[in-house]
Amino acid sequence: MRTLYFDCFSGISGDMVIGALIDAGADPVLMEAELKKLNIDEEYNLSWGKVVKNGITSTKFDVILTNKSDQTHEHIHSHEQEHSHGQDHSHGNSHSHEHEHSLGHEHNHSHEPHNHHGSRTYKQIVEAINEANFNESVANMSLAIFKKIGEAEGHIHGLPLEKVHFHEVGAVDSIIDIIGAAILIDQLGIESVQSSAIPTGSGHIHIDHGIYPVPAPATLEILKGVPIASNDIRTELATPTGAAITAVLGETFGSLPAMIVESIGYGAGTKTFENHPNVLRVIIGETQ
Repeated sequence: MRTLYFDCFSGISGDMVIGALIDAGADPVLMEAELKKLNIDEEYNLSWGKVVKNGITSTKFDVILTNKSDQTHEHIHSHEQEHSHGQDHSHGNSHSHEHEHSLGHEHNHSHEPHNHHGSRTYKQIVEAINEANFNESVANMSLAIFKKIGEAEGHIHGLPLEKVHFHEVGAVDSIIDIIGAAILIDQLGIESVQSSAIPTGSGHIHIDHGIYPVPAPATLEILKGVPIASNDIRTELATPTGAAITAVLGETFGSLPAMIVESIGYGAGTKTFENHPNVLRVIIGETQ
């Protein structure tokens, strides 16, 4: 069985997932073409390229919002972005926008508020996915991940799913991260997804509603039932988007399964840590 294993030794976020999958051999150009079915491509440009994180060559993926994007909300990226990373491939803008998106905060980032306006509701996101005519696997994965995040946000804010308004996850970059990850996983012919336990980091982060402990409430809610690993790094390591991708797609959580390894990919986060590479590793191969 063709298996994808997420080795989350430095956490996980949506852009790290896409970077790692591209690094493992998925085709970002085909992903970009598929994403045009959403009819929001005037709102963003995509870029990806090689960066070195503590000695490991990895792929950094970025969603760069254009001035046509009317998504607005203050989102705090918690993603480790690298500003001057020598993209070897860039569409449109070559200047990378520090972040990761999602419910008010995202992974491994330096938290910088970005104001974008407007938001999309859960219902609008579901309609956009259904109208895009993705194949069934991509649509089902994407819908399940958004539902997981929507239910977590609804639980925290005391709202039914249909009333959840996604300021951050409605942001273009989060939509791209989630649906893009589904497209690449489908493209790679993955039949089973497994993952390590998820380190969430520690300390506090600033999000729209104030100063919150790490893991942030949405991330922790999403990871209910998923093994969390302790980690003394004082920053946010798992974002809501990254947490939801593993929580929804992961069938088992633990050490690397016995497999014949076919490809390995490293996806870079935004921050750089002194003692270990801030990357997500994916391992793809055949398991029994």
